Amino acid sequence: MSIYVPTLKQLQYLTALQEHGHFGNAAEACFVTQSTLSAGLRELESLLELTLVERTRRVVRFTPVGELIAKQARRVLAEAENLTDLARTAGKPLSGELRMGVIPTIAPFLLPRLLPKLRADWPDLKLYLREEVTAAACDSLQRGRLDCVLLALPYRCGEVDSAELFEDRLFLAFQQARQDDYPPTIPSDAIDEQSLLLLEDGHCLKDHALAACNRPDLGAEAAMLGTSLHTLVQMVDNGLGVTLLPEMAIEAGILNGTGVIVRPLDTEKPSRRIALAWRKGSPRTKEFTLLADALRNAA
Repeated sequence: MSIYVPTLKQLQYLTALQEHGHFGNAAEACFVTQSTLSAGLRELESLLELTLVERTRRVVRFTPVGELIAKQARRVLAEAENLTDLARTAGKPLSGELRMGVIPTIAPFLLPRLLPKLRADWPDLKLYLREEVTAAACDSLQRGRLDCVLLALPYRCGEVDSAELFEDRLFLAFQQARQDDYPPTIPSDAIDEQSLLLLEDGHCLKDHALAACNRPDLGAEAAMLGTSLHTLVQMVDNGLGVTLLPEMAIEAGILNGTGVIVRPLDTEKPSRRIALAWRKGSPRTKEFTLLADALRNAA
């Protein structure tokens, strides 16, 4: 009696369909036509003698057994990728392709300093970057779309290992015309919740800023309007309030050309921790540790 073993390609089609919930989008993610993906899944169902997906004109719905098989398929694909990683780590370290996620409150301020140094020290490394908010980046890491993520801690990113790179202090930013309103270092009770501007939900810096202030009421009262740190700075420059900025953004020149100044916080936790994270148990752990050292030195 012969037992059918699904191909990795069929498992990729199945997990892509579960992720995207649409045949066309799943096919695009797999770089195949929709008919190719659909035929591959039908063949998989036929050989397994199971219905994995219920198809209607508008809805793609996985059957209970389809959900279980798709979940297991992710594990199989992850292990298959580990085989490639093992072969890569046996050769030259930090060479070949590496997919790194970076959160938006780090990418534009740190990468211009880091990338030239990495290119010079590791010329064989092909670093592909993907900018995502922390939750999306951690999800991409767990699903295997990313190899590692440059993020800020504390944050629950699932089953990961991480290497901390450095502390990134937070500062209160306000109009220069208001400098007499604030002491040289800013205690949390000096921040007016009615004038505080924070990033929208989804940006972990908002949570880090609130934690640094140690005032839960700020989260309820703050005007969380900014889509980026650059937007927040422009709002502060136009007299709409105050905000909290990380040191790396200030050092990168985010205040250049504005009338905004900053002062450090006088609180117990006035910073966030920048770290590199990767999947726990990855065969590339030594390589990621080496990359963390390179990032730390370059920063």
